[in-house]
Amino acid sequence: MAASVNNHVLPETTSTCLSQKITGAHNFVITNFSQLDGMGIGKYVSSGNFTIGGCSWKLNFYPDGEGETKDKVAYTSVFYRFLEGPVGTRITSSISLFTKEDDQPVSKHKKGKKKRNGKGNKVFEAKCDMRTPEPDTRWGWHRFIKKSRMRELAAASNDCFTIRFVVTVFKVRTDDVATIEVPPPSLHLDFARMLEDEEGADVTIKVGDEFFLAHKYVLATRSKVFRAQLFGVMKESFAECIEIDGMEPSVFERLLYFIYTDSLSEKYQGNKIVAIQHLLVAADRYGLNRLRLICEEKLCSWIDVQSVATTLVLAEQHQCGQLKDACLDFMAWRDVLGPVMKTEGFKHLTESGLPPLRRLGPLPHKLELPCRLELHPAVLPQAYPELGPPPLLPAALCCPAIGPSRARAATTAAACRAG
Repeated sequence: MAASVNNHVLPETTSTCLSQKITGAHNFVITNFSQLDGMGIGKYVSSGNFTIGGCSWKLNFYPDGEGETKDKVAYTSVFYRFLEGPVGTRITSSISLFTKEDDQPVSKHKKGKKKRNGKGNKVFEAKCDMRTPEPDTRWGWHRFIKKSRMRELAAASNDCFTIRFVVTVFKVRTDDVATIEVPPPSLHLDFARMLEDEEGADVTIKVGDEFFLAHKYVLATRSKVFRAQLFGVMKESFAECIEIDGMEPSVFERLLYFIYTDSLSEKYQGNKIVAIQHLLVAADRYGLNRLRLICEEKLCSWIDVQSVATTLVLAEQHQCGQLKDACLDFMAWRDVLGPVMKTEGFKHLTESGLPPLRRLGPLPHKLELPCRLELHPAVLPQAYPELGPPPLLPAALCCPAIGPSRARAATTAAACRAG
């Protein structure tokens, strides 16, 4: 016997990608530029360290330039040095120069293409979009502003100006969202335990020779019939013990289990088809529609030659349309109807006097034609061609009230012919 396997569904997990753009600026104020002019090529003055978006920086300003230019024209230079921070972080940056007089940017540089404004001043305007390098790496502009232009600007602004460095740091991180595994609902287990323990039971139910303890409010909540019995004008509402006739104790035990747990016990004693047939009757009696549909579904999946006739009677008596159609579809097969007609269940079916199928004459011990058995006219002549076309069928053999629809019957008949 193979070991059973318990399937376990793991809880869902979630993670979130969080992107953030952090922009900051540092103003490096240069005073007394005339005193710095001539300090020498490659000499610089530095700003204080500043941190933006977790990255530390420093500005270096070269009054006489960082190095000689090919055209021998003197320029000032500006570089910013990356001191520390995560390597590979995306950044954009720009540098502007403001005079003290009007606080307007005189020259704005972005690493990239050169442009000229209407006054002839060189302006670098392009995004510097890059990744942070290894710490203690610098980059910037050798030709920031011509020295001659810088002297003019300083003289016009009390020998002062401000170098403004703006940097935007793009940060991305992924956070795992904490998840807590919540156990599945267990209310049905609590009610099953309450039924088993019988604690707080306030009503006794006698079925046959057995007694069952239950809780009035549970029964009344689940079944309108029990509600009327226990809390209505019926005499049972004042009794501590009620008696149920016409039901086997095993059937009522299964019914009671469903009332408390909303599920069907899979433990069967004896023939499981008969057990479910009886449970369907009990479910219909006490207005438990979900239980009735569960029983219908199981009986549909368990239809066989021995049980189809009794199941058909049951379906007709309790108006189970889908179950009835399933039984008729099963019986419509040529190699099925004959064996079905030999069963005790079919004999009971023909003697029951039910509208869908009644005996019009002696029931043959074996399927011999013509068979005085009412079936849907669309099925019988095609399943049994020996009867001839529909117009030649005896009227007694034609009963539109029985069997599947004509469309389904035609499909069934085609399958019969193919078989």
